[in-house]
Amino acid sequence: MKRKLKMIFVIIAIIVGVIIIATTLFLNLSAQFGANKKAKQTTKVLNSPNYYNGIFENKEKTVVMTEFKLSTFFEFFTNGNKVPDKPIPVKQIQADQINSLDDSLTRVTWFGHSTVLIEAAGKTIFIDPMLGQVPAPIPWFGSKRFNPELPIDIERLPFINVVLISHDHYDHLDYGSILQLKDKVGKFYVPLGVGAHLISWGISIDKITEMDWWESESIEEFTFVSTPARHFSGRGMFDRNSTLWCSWVIHTEHANIFFSGDGGYGDHFKEIGDKYGPFDFTMLECGQYNEQWSQIHMLPKQIPQAQLDLKGKLLMPIHWGAFKLALHSWSEPVELLLNETNKMDMDVTTPVIGESIIIGEVFPAIHWFAKK
Repeated sequence: MKRKLKMIFVIIAIIVGVIIIATTLFLNLSAQFGANKKAKQTTKVLNSPNYYNGIFENKEKTVVMTEFKLSTFFEFFTNGNKVPDKPIPVKQIQADQINSLDDSLTRVTWFGHSTVLIEAAGKTIFIDPMLGQVPAPIPWFGSKRFNPELPIDIERLPFINVVLISHDHYDHLDYGSILQLKDKVGKFYVPLGVGAHLISWGISIDKITEMDWWESESIEEFTFVSTPARHFSGRGMFDRNSTLWCSWVIHTEHANIFFSGDGGYGDHFKEIGDKYGPFDFTMLECGQYNEQWSQIHMLPKQIPQAQLDLKGKLLMPIHWGAFKLALHSWSEPVELLLNETNKMDMDVTTPVIGESIIIGEVFPAIHWFAKK
């Protein structure tokens, strides 16, 4: 009997050892995790006023989880109405439509979640181009995209002048998408440390500009400003906050635009509004929220105040309509937001994925997501 028990323990130990070794190898050798922490620690990172004791920190005291409920874990894996009961509508874009505008106009096209294509002054800017089907390093561990098709396939996209990245989470920085896009992108602007991921994926350092909060860069008709956000970063088990996160100001002669990236509500919105507002168009995070992580993701009721802080004219909710990353129903974020903004007579646009907005003209506001 003792001999059998000993054999069982040996077998269990071997299995556990194999799992540990396999997991370690996967975390260290799988390209989609990006660069290791040491590769990110450039001189600019180490000298950043936002980098303390080996990690980046928010301007305000911020915790990822204000509390933890075990029930949350199990509730996440129940569908209910967290996902649509059928594929959501997608408007197709033809390649020759892109950059077909008069240079004085600015067109914005939502690709779902936080992926946005901006066309202005004959140039294209792609923000957080997550075009994959699952926002996770291991596909079977993640939630599939609500819409199986994109407005346009990656291979049909024309040359992209600039890609902006807000932070390195999988639903914003997608390894597969970057691999397919990298040879047709002129320049990548990213927060500090994120460039190391791109370099590890074969992108030339000459095409990458890393920026700290409040740094700006001008390229022809555009000025890009990396502005604060209240969030966190990390792609692996041991690299939390080793790269910076940010929001973006995009300024041209004809339009002033703000993109929030991810983050909780904070004083930074007013500071950005005072420095760079008013904004003709804002894209604010709306979705994947919960009271348990309300310091790193805005609640719908907080978004109107952020818009007022920014001195924004037209608001488009982002970070919803593509993936299940929280416990709420898939359309709840934008419905709750509209309940608030309707009381305030605040302009909000709710395009179908692939539908375009020309800033300063009539904007789409049909509630296509409403339950029928």
